[in-house]
Amino acid sequence: MADEPLPGPDADAATPDAAVTDAALPSAVTPDAARPDAAAAVVAAKGALRTRLLAARARRDAAERAYAARTLGAALGALPELAEARTVAAYVPVGSEPGPADLAAVLAGSGRRVLLPVLMADNDLDWAAYDGPESLVAAARGLREPVGRRLGPDAVADADLVVVPGLAVDRHGMRLGRGGGSYDRALARLAPGAFTAVLLYDGEFLDAVPAEPHDRPVRAALLPGRTVRFGPAARPASD
Repeated sequence: MADEPLPGPDADAATPDAAVTDAALPSAVTPDAARPDAAAAVVAAKGALRTRLLAARARRDAAERAYAARTLGAALGALPELAEARTVAAYVPVGSEPGPADLAAVLAGSGRRVLLPVLMADNDLDWAAYDGPESLVAAARGLREPVGRRLGPDAVADADLVVVPGLAVDRHGMRLGRGGGSYDRALARLAPGAFTAVLLYDGEFLDAVPAEPHDRPVRAALLPGRTVRFGPAARPASD
């Protein structure tokens, strides 16, 4: 698999992964705030889906992870939004997360400013500028974080392009995260024109994911074999 050519964005990419879509997945539901039982059901459905997706990631072998890292790095480099961006907010993939380990370096070309998150005690995200691989240190929960001056949670509002982690996304761009709410808060602070993208493995583009009122959609999902764009304002995908 690792010897296959790098794929470009697919103009017909908006079909969810069949192997997952055919499974019995929780439907995307926005609960009625007056119905605590419905809200609790969505939270439970999210938890069950996270467990499945994390187990599937744990089964991916080194060759598959390396292929995903290589192709996702190439797909990010080809995004028109990256070429236009002055400031990019991203993260450092760790563990089984898809994406190149040097994601920040991939994004920092042509003099771009790259902001990386610093996890706070309340699970909110502070931000600091990336200043090369030597500026990253080991942090809590197995993370790698920048050592530079903390810029505050609102610094992400300066980003033109925001690359976020996730476990899955659906055909409406609704993203399923790990449940801490860190990126829901960060996404709520973005400027209206910011372009958001999530990095995923094949098999993680679903027909629907459970959703709550605070969940925010992304504008694109990058998978090893295709780039999927969401929303009426999205650019057409190109080869």
